[in-house]
Amino acid sequence: MFSVWLGIWLYFGGAAQKSEMWVGQAFSRTAADKGLVVQNVLVRGRVHTDPKELRRLIGVERGDPIMAFDPGEIRDLLERIPWVKEARVERRLPDTIYIGLVERAPLVLWQNKGKVRLIDSDGVTLTDKNLKSYSDLLLVVGEEAPRHAPELVKMLVAEPALKERIESATWVSERRWNLNLKGGTVVKMPEKDTELALRRLGAAQEQDRLLDQNLAVIDLRETGRMSIRTLPGAVSEYKAGNSKERGI
Repeated sequence: MFSVWLGIWLYFGGAAQKSEMWVGQAFSRTAADKGLVVQNVLVRGRVHTDPKELRRLIGVERGDPIMAFDPGEIRDLLERIPWVKEARVERRLPDTIYIGLVERAPLVLWQNKGKVRLIDSDGVTLTDKNLKSYSDLLLVVGEEAPRHAPELVKMLVAEPALKERIESATWVSERRWNLNLKGGTVVKMPEKDTELALRRLGAAQEQDRLLDQNLAVIDLRETGRMSIRTLPGAVSEYKAGNSKERGI
């Protein structure tokens, strides 16, 4: 009974935890006395992650006991950085801390509620600062645009002649895209078969240089049909090879 009572008193009195902490500290000091101290911090995979923030979170200095460094704790801290998708943290005895980072890849710029953010394919916001260096990325607009952006970007990769003309893409009515071209033309994409519609538009550009014309709207929402609206407001149906005859 005395042993049980003593065990309970030690546990609730914090003596067990204090003893464990003391043993850990003593072990770290002994290891340091044997030369197991941090001399090098090796970081691989860092491209976008702020090095100052990285150093702050790692929190070790040369000469610190290497056994006092907790790889699991530091890994969890690093994976809270928006740019870091995955972190690998190791003690490499006798004197090196190894940090391996897998960073997220920027996909598009997302504009919503008056603010522009850089996001990846999972919709994770990477940053909203210093975005000029990412101006070559597609700008998508709309509440649900990030969820549908990866598929659109993938389709546009197959149509590079179209991709370079697009200034932004707006997710409309939670079901389809409007592509806003650099010249001011709006391309209304269908809800389904978006990839097929892009191929048709690409073929029209290749055959008739359609996108070089003075157009306000190109409507692809109806399957197998392409309607165009010129800037003065006239509407006509596009047929491949006949654009010159209609004077557009």
